[in-house]
Amino acid sequence: MRIQPSILSADFVNIQAGIESVASADAVHVDVMDNHFVPNLTFGPEMVRRVQAVSPIPLDVHLMITDVDRWAPGYAELGAFSVTFHAEATSDPVGLARTLRSLGARAGLALKPGTDVTPYLELLPEFDQLLVMTVEPGFGGQSFMTELMPKVAAVRSAIDAGSLEVWLQVDGGISTETIGRAAEAGADTFVAGFSVFGASNAAEAIGDLRAAAEAAHSH
Repeated sequence: MRIQPSILSADFVNIQAGIESVASADAVHVDVMDNHFVPNLTFGPEMVRRVQAVSPIPLDVHLMITDVDRWAPGYAELGAFSVTFHAEATSDPVGLARTLRSLGARAGLALKPGTDVTPYLELLPEFDQLLVMTVEPGFGGQSFMTELMPKVAAVRSAIDAGSLEVWLQVDGGISTETIGRAAEAGADTFVAGFSVFGASNAAEAIGDLRAAAEAAHSH
């Protein structure tokens, strides 16, 4: 059960301190938004490069941008551990995944809540991670969409059926109240923003999330 705090919820003025406060997590989740693919603007390559330089844990970069075929390889070249792009933003997800892998990054595919997962299940061997968005991408602090758990379960079934080494990630509204439902559906990698950075003790919050996920997963 992997916990990946999203720095979208960190204090941007003290971002290094924020990253250091989540050193017990499995990765730092970095949301790159271009104000085209989603109605918000966040970080670009230079910011990610600086975060990479100070982070004690790997970077999981989530690209919510339109021109991913052009931009995604650069994030792999920066040394990001994992680069996730949206299925809705490319006509050749497999080709882009292979490029990212050739540059040494894990390749992730993300799906918006309304995107049908079925056409992508047969492509799972080409990816290291599949991200099921459990909110509409664009802003932190939204409510978890329980109605997407059958989608998570369908991906888990396909991963298990193929004995694949693919991480199943969920992102959006993850808290100690919701993480159990996502874990029960088959998710193993959880992006959490406000529930970590909004807590008085980020390390404790990470531990609580991990424990809640593991308890649900073991049932």
